[in-house]
Amino acid sequence: MTTRTVRRIRRPLQGAAVGAAALLALSACSSSGSDSSAKPDSSGPGKPSGEVTVFAAASLKESFTTLGERFEKEHPGTKVTFSFGGSDSLAASITGGAPADVFASASPKTMKIVTDAGDASGAPVTFVRNELEIATLPGNPHKVSSLEDLAAPDLKVVLCDKEVPCGAAAQKALDASGLKLTPVSYEQDVKAALTKVELKEADAAVVYKTDVRAAGDKVEGVQFPESADAVNDYPIALLKDAPNTEAAKAFIALVRSTEGQKVLSGAGFLKP
Repeated sequence: MTTRTVRRIRRPLQGAAVGAAALLALSACSSSGSDSSAKPDSSGPGKPSGEVTVFAAASLKESFTTLGERFEKEHPGTKVTFSFGGSDSLAASITGGAPADVFASASPKTMKIVTDAGDASGAPVTFVRNELEIATLPGNPHKVSSLEDLAAPDLKVVLCDKEVPCGAAAQKALDASGLKLTPVSYEQDVKAALTKVELKEADAAVVYKTDVRAAGDKVEGVQFPESADAVNDYPIALLKDAPNTEAAKAFIALVRSTEGQKVLSGAGFLKP
């Protein structure tokens, strides 16, 4: 009788042990699933989610902001975070270890900083081009009509720093025309140069055509033929250590799509 009683007791205990183990396993799975849900879902192509970080040239601010909003709308659960600035500074940040998914540069030269460091995944692709224009005060009170007019001694001119793509392009245009300018300041990106004119701290600045258009009636644009000698290609690349590869690829696809190109063309960018 004792033996039978013991056998009857052991069976429920063994069943309880198995049940407890199952509960522990289920709890562990639930905990693991909770942790993974906080990370970007890159389990399948075409289903981006989570945050995608884009480092982009300052001149792309308006058009990329528009594309970022469209991307979030087309892909619920995503968030696009931008860092706009001089392409050289952004490239230095990337090679210095700053976490980012996508880099859109205003020149192949600054993109090369990233590719030479081995921080790009695959070859960059040119997605737009941009040309220079002179930004003057509204109404063009100094009657600037050519690049040569910027050499007038009473004119306060601002240029981008020569290490920045817009500055390098401006220098190329000046060299093509045989002109030497002494600007009142060199700015770290094209937006900073344009702001000097908007605030009436300068009479003119050599910037991108797209930035003149984005400024609206705050400035007036003057075209000059030498700009044809200094058109910049804009490359875009997926970064090697991108935290959210799936969303990064989807954002680049949007930029290069018909829809994306329409937004960029509307901002004044040239087709690649």
